[in-house]
Parts: sequence; C-alpha cells; structure tokens
Amino acid sequence: MNEYDQKAVVARNPIAAAAFYITNILLFPITLLGYVIWVGKILLAGGKSGASMTAQGPLSARWFEHNLGTREDEPANRLMMALSGVSPLGVRLAAGPMLLAQRLTGYVPKAFRYPFEGDVPPQYEASARIAFFDIAVDRHYADIDQFVILGAGFDTRAFRLPKDMRVKIFEVDMPKTQATKREMLAKAGIDLTGVTFVAADFEKDDWLARLVDAGFDPGKPTFFLWEGVIMYLDREAVLATLLKIASTVKGSAVAFDYFTTEPLDSRSLYWRYARATTNAAGEPLKFGIDSTPPSRERLAEMLASCGLSLVEQRTLGQETEGKRAWGGFAVAVVK
Repeated sequence: MNEYDQKAVVARNPIAAAAFYITNILLFPITLLGYVIWVGKILLAGGKSGASMTAQGPLSARWFEHNLGTREDEPANRLMMALSGVSPLGVRLAAGPMLLAQRLTGYVPKAFRYPFEGDVPPQYEASARIAFFDIAVDRHYADIDQFVILGAGFDTRAFRLPKDMRVKIFEVDMPKTQATKREMLAKAGIDLTGVTFVAADFEKDDWLARLVDAGFDPGKPTFFLWEGVIMYLDREAVLATLLKIASTVKGSAVAFDYFTTEPLDSRSLYWRYARATTNAAGEPLKFGIDSTPPSRERLAEMLASCGLSLVEQRTLGQETEGKRAWGGFAVAVVK
C-alpha cells in the first residue's frame, strides 16, 4: 500500500473521524474567534480595494488542501497570507484547530479530500471542482500553445505549472481584482515570469480583442479555463464569451463550472442564503443553464448554438421527478 492509499484509509477511519471532530469541538472558541477576525477584515478590505469578494473562497479551499497535505499548492499558500483582505492571525486561529486535529488523527474532512469523493453538495462546489479542472488541464496541456484563465480571480494555477516557454499563459480579469492580485503576488514573492495579465470586464469590454493586443493568437490551439465565473455574468455576456472562444482555431477547448436556473429560483434556505450573501458582496448570481431535465442536453444545446461541442460533463445534484440539478462541470471544444 503506497503513502496516498494509507492516507486515504486513515481519512475514512471512523475512530480517527471521531477524534478529529472531538478535538475541533473542544477548540471551537478559537476557531470562532479566528473567523470573526478573518471575515471582519475581508469585509473591510474588500470594499476598499474593489477586488472581487467571492474570489477568496476558491483560494481558501486550495489553501486548506495544501495545509492539510491533500494537494500541494505553495503559491496559494503564500498568496493567501499576503492578501490585503486577510488577517494572518485570523486564518491561523480559524484553521489551527482543524490542522492540529488532522496532524493528531490523520483524518481529513470530506470538503478537503483530493480528489473530492461522492456527490457534491452546493457548499463544497469550489473544493470539488479543483480536481475536475486539474485533470482537464493536464489532459490538454501537452497539445496547446496557449493557456487562458478567464476571470482568474486569486487562482494560482498559472504559477503551479512547469515553466514551459512553449505555452503562453494569459490571465483575464476585472481591472481592480487583477491589480490587487498582481500587487499581492509581488508581495508574496511569487515569480510572475511567463504570465501575461489582461484587464477586462466581460460585461463591458471585448476581452478577446484585448487578449490579441497582448499577444494572443486566435489561430493557435488554446485551452480556456473559466472557473467560478459564469454564474455571476448576465446571459448576454455568457453567450458572447462562448462565441469568442468558438471563433478561435478548431480543437481549442474550454472548461467551466456552471449553475442551472435552480439556484436562481429555489426557495430553499440554502439558496436563499447564497443569493443574499452574493448580493451583499455586490456580485449577485445572474445566470443559470435551463434546469429542465436532462440539464446536460440543455447545456449541449446552448454550447452548440455558440459553435462549441460538449465533450465532458458532470451533473451536480440529482435529477428526478421532483428534483432538478443545480449545476455542473463541463469541457467543450471548438467545432
């Protein structure tokens, strides 16, 4: 049994799980204090910088996986502590009991196992999608000349990839979010060599034209990563983005996650809370794929209308007579 398999066995051990959660319960006051400090600084700094407030969630998931030893991501580890909206003390207090419990027991909570196991509940979507996109990037990277991260936020994927001068890497994001990220990357001492930053608003700017101005070649094979973005754009911007991707050379691909219309319309307590928090952050949920079962077919139809072909997809949520899927992960290619 290799080291990974040994860790996986421990991660599911009920005795280890019990010890893990008992430790966390006993130290909960420390965790609570940490989150109060952490969230308080996010709320204060988010408004000042103008950077996306929802961008920190995915970075936090990667930071936890790195520190729990399930997925190495040193750039995420360093960037997290450098962000102006993050209190290092708050993070250490909030995460400390969990990290200590993991060290003592070897148990890893489901949210931070890599790859994510089983059905994906909405609250774990940001963690579960990491492995899907890691696999998609690995599968296509050897066959592309360009890698474009759309709505990059605080993603550190570009800085984890091997330094390969053959592949040109671009990040496209909102001007204020990107400016904050570049400042914090420099503060964290992360090498930016090989990454070209392009500032654009998907709902207002022609991001592809700006990308071309920055050295992007639409005639070369490209992999576009569009993670945690589509649900925050209006329908016009979503379709326009897909059409722009489809205008690049045949065989180029895009990987993305999406919501259906269920999160936008559901009266469940969870989705009402999710909509309230994103509204409060100034980043409301705007777009969802038609949830009429099977939602995969609705997605494929939309992609086909834009000149793209669905090649891989995972539905999130059960599609039954009384339930509708709430989202999914997908990869599509230019026809």
